[in-house]
Amino acid sequence: MTSSKFSAADSALGYLYQVRCALLWSLRRQKAEPDFLVSLETLDDVTFERTGGEPTELLQTKHHRRSAAALTNTSSDVWKSLRVWFEGRAARAIPTSAQLVLLTTATAPEGSAAWYLRATARDVAAAQRALDVAAQSSTDQNNASAYRAYLAATPSNRLDVLSHVIVIDAAPSIADLDRELRDEVHWAVGREHHDPFLQRLEGWWLRRILQQLAAGGSHRIAAVELETQMADLREQFKQDALPIDDDLLDFSLDDATAAAHERSAFVQQLNLIQASKHRVAAAIRDYYRAFEQRSRWLRERLVLEMELGKYEKRLIEEWELIFAGAQDEIGASATEEMKERAARSVLAWAERTTIPIRTNVTEPFVSRGSLHMLADELRIGWHPEFRTRLAGLLLKSGGTA
Repeated sequence: MTSSKFSAADSALGYLYQVRCALLWSLRRQKAEPDFLVSLETLDDVTFERTGGEPTELLQTKHHRRSAAALTNTSSDVWKSLRVWFEGRAARAIPTSAQLVLLTTATAPEGSAAWYLRATARDVAAAQRALDVAAQSSTDQNNASAYRAYLAATPSNRLDVLSHVIVIDAAPSIADLDRELRDEVHWAVGREHHDPFLQRLEGWWLRRILQQLAAGGSHRIAAVELETQMADLREQFKQDALPIDDDLLDFSLDDATAAAHERSAFVQQLNLIQASKHRVAAAIRDYYRAFEQRSRWLRERLVLEMELGKYEKRLIEEWELIFAGAQDEIGASATEEMKERAARSVLAWAERTTIPIRTNVTEPFVSRGSLHMLADELRIGWHPEFRTRLAGLLLKSGGTA
């Protein structure tokens, strides 16, 4: 789809900017105030509250991607924010003590109302005079409702509201927030793990925001939730651990994935021993999970090929003991039924065993799926004659032995 004036890209970027800013400000806030609640799209774009529910800081975020916007005295960035705050104060939804922040990638020209409302070179009275003139003389209909809300307040009330307004202009763009976020998590993990750590933290944050939005503003995010998630991720990035991604833990086998693997060698191995449909489905699910998780670890350089090679060698050695034991049990003159029964017992071992790649990587799908990956390469198997039998099956189905 080509870009047009009807493109939703700007709006999408604006919402994502809001989500990322909420995370960044929450990380910063944790340092000084470990007990707070944060929500999106309640009283404002981003609202911070004390645990008891009193709003302490409201954040309006404005993102511009095409050109450097200016915060003039009639800027919609300024007046949309003021409308929210003045109407909120008039309705007593916003406490008089709450700090009101406009965070925007636009720039405040020197001498403008927004300029005087910045944290430095601050002059609230000068800002009020400039805004009074704009509200009384501007003919911009886009700001008309904001002008009315502003002028409905008495001059002293205007001054009071504006005294709580802080403008942060020339803020980092959505892409530049990467650096800001890395700065906040630099202490959590080694430098080489900053990107994968942040990706997982942002993934959890987005899911948590969606949960809060779907609940209609309730289920606000508590600071302790963020702290707990950070602590959990830190543990996963220690030397004896690896991160296990939530989307893979939540993965349920779908028809497309099942169909994509139905002719794979590891599925053929299961069909050879008359494994039930449920066991075949579980094997495909675990194969997919392990393959995807291992691929991510490699891409993010959390493991090296050498470590995976050593891990697979351990898996094969453990399998060899179980496989040889099953063969000894049935003997050389075993019937086909006995062979299949012995093969299913070897498969049962693979299904219930957990051989960690590192000490604290105990998620079962990693070892189960890795064993099925080895079965796919015919490096291990379940049936006593899996190599010769499977070669025939593959040739019959048009594959290669």
